[in-house]
Amino acid sequence: MPITVEEFETARPHLLSAAHRMLGSAHDAQDAVQTAWLRVMTARSSPSIENPSAWLTTVTARICLDELRARRRRNEAPLLADAIPAAELDADEAILRTEDVSRALMVLLNQLTPSQRVAYVLHDLFSVPFDRIAHVLGGTVPSAKKHASRARQRLDGTQDASERNSRPDQQIVEAFLTAAQTGDTRRMIQLLAPDSVRDADAALLPRGARTAVFGAADIAHETVHFRDRIQSACRLTVNNKAVYLIAPGGHPLATIEISTANGKVTRIAVRSAQADDRFAAALLSTSS
Repeated sequence: MPITVEEFETARPHLLSAAHRMLGSAHDAQDAVQTAWLRVMTARSSPSIENPSAWLTTVTARICLDELRARRRRNEAPLLADAIPAAELDADEAILRTEDVSRALMVLLNQLTPSQRVAYVLHDLFSVPFDRIAHVLGGTVPSAKKHASRARQRLDGTQDASERNSRPDQQIVEAFLTAAQTGDTRRMIQLLAPDSVRDADAALLPRGARTAVFGAADIAHETVHFRDRIQSACRLTVNNKAVYLIAPGGHPLATIEISTANGKVTRIAVRSAQADDRFAAALLSTSS
């Protein structure tokens, strides 16, 4: 057998991390890595492999590329959080927190073509050289470089946080979200206007919950109950405008739009990512 069980187990964490970034799912990443091992098992008569980790990465990446292309042929849109089983969502969330993966990046990778995503993940996130990436993609080194470059161009600006605190209203929004993530009701009340309003899609709320809540104190105390969701929020830049997205496990669930006036938060609108046409058009579509 060209690769031993011990060599495979040593490489497994790296393979799972790379496959997760390429496929966006811990469950699918597990399947891809397991398939890679099955291919090792069928190659018993092959000669010894000099770099088992590199070989396994190449095989795993090809499997991921095939899966991404199959999704594309089936015209599958990226799954939103509410369409993913809870156990799988928890597994994806665990990876993000354990490996400190950017939620925004996981959402935005869905914009890329399969070749762009694989090239970007392998080179920019895992430092795989372009000759090996070209081998995975079945093309040339210049072509592999072009795929990675186009991926960077498509992602450029959507994760740029340089303007995060450039405007007073943006500072207020960021301060409110920080307070909401930590459950600091006193700070939220300080930042909310007395006559502020929070409205949300009923589908995002427990049965019987109010879709609209009025007044700083009521909004602050209600927000505490959704602290876990708000902790999974990330900031994107779409058409030069900040968009806040609740994305557990890196999967879109809802958008948050926060309005301010006179140094206070006046309105918080929480919309299902599926129902927010602006978000869907900007982020959930892929190009050929």
